[in-house]
Amino acid sequence: MLLLIPGPVTTRPEVRAAMAQDIAPWDNEFRPHYIDVRDRVRAIANAPAETHATLALQGCGHFGMEAAIRTFVPAGGKILIPLTGQYADRLVKLADDCGRVAVPLAIPQESPLAPAAVAAALAADPAISHVGLVYSETSTGVIHDPAVIGPVVRAAGRRIILDSVSAFGAMPLDMGAQPELDAAVFTSNKCLEGMPGLCFAVARTDRLVECAGNAGSWSFDLSDIYANYQRSPGGFRFTPPAQVMMAFRAALDVFDAEGGQPARFARYRANADALFEGMQGIGLMPYLPRAVQGPIVMNIHAPADPAWSLQGFVDALKRRGYLISNFYNTRLPSMRIGCIGAITPEDMRGFVRAADAALTEMGIRNRAPAAKAA
Repeated sequence: MLLLIPGPVTTRPEVRAAMAQDIAPWDNEFRPHYIDVRDRVRAIANAPAETHATLALQGCGHFGMEAAIRTFVPAGGKILIPLTGQYADRLVKLADDCGRVAVPLAIPQESPLAPAAVAAALAADPAISHVGLVYSETSTGVIHDPAVIGPVVRAAGRRIILDSVSAFGAMPLDMGAQPELDAAVFTSNKCLEGMPGLCFAVARTDRLVECAGNAGSWSFDLSDIYANYQRSPGGFRFTPPAQVMMAFRAALDVFDAEGGQPARFARYRANADALFEGMQGIGLMPYLPRAVQGPIVMNIHAPADPAWSLQGFVDALKRRGYLISNFYNTRLPSMRIGCIGAITPEDMRGFVRAADAALTEMGIRNRAPAAKAA
């Protein structure tokens, strides 16, 4: 079964095999593996060792974003959150639940965030200290490049917490060139093609020291994780998913052998291109214009045919060896298809053939998009 979802993703056999061992995470033989992983992902972020550290936290990307907000935004502080889609909505809830003040910024969700809109919002409220930016908005497929937004945030003397959960490893990131980035948060199981269970933040060490005591949580405190590293460089504070860490290390070996971030981006871009062209070829319409469509996840308009059922389509695809999401987050009905994981353009072309057969099996005659929201 190929997982064509934005995560967890299809993984390679050697990644799965790396989990097939019992490991004691407090053993001295485990510690060098953990240090190695931290150094390697910091290098992917182009974050100098003199100014940045990698911090690991048990759990999903949502956990990492909560920890980053708690750590870097003081209690009662304001964070501007451009409403790029569902994952930005989650940031609003996270900030509010953490006792921070979310300042939502309404924007067109089907195009990249305009730097001028961020600059204007920051100018209007000097109390805002941070921007919570979603790099790759999974609900829409649009990319919001921190290299484009960062300069206006830096010019305003503010800072960024970057949700790079579905971007890190595929989309370019140069944290050394963007001192306004307090942290970039990501997970083991998306563009780096590991197993789920770990999230990471690459963060500025000066900010981790300055923000000690902000979190109001022991579990979700990146400053405390950093302090623990100083005492025990290869150790977690609490029991980690050690097998997931070993699988992630194997995934990084694959990543390096493939050619790193540029090669990973190129393959995902080719996957997305094959999917875009293939869906058009069978009479379906991609949700976004090609110029805006990112390489991570793609939404396709659902057919207007009365026989259409997203769950029915998902089930028909599963019988053919492909799994896609059984929900959508777009304004109009759609199907959401991931372009990431250990898959190739040929896999995407096989998926298109399976989708064509599934629609025929379902009796879908009208493949034109629905004209209004369900």
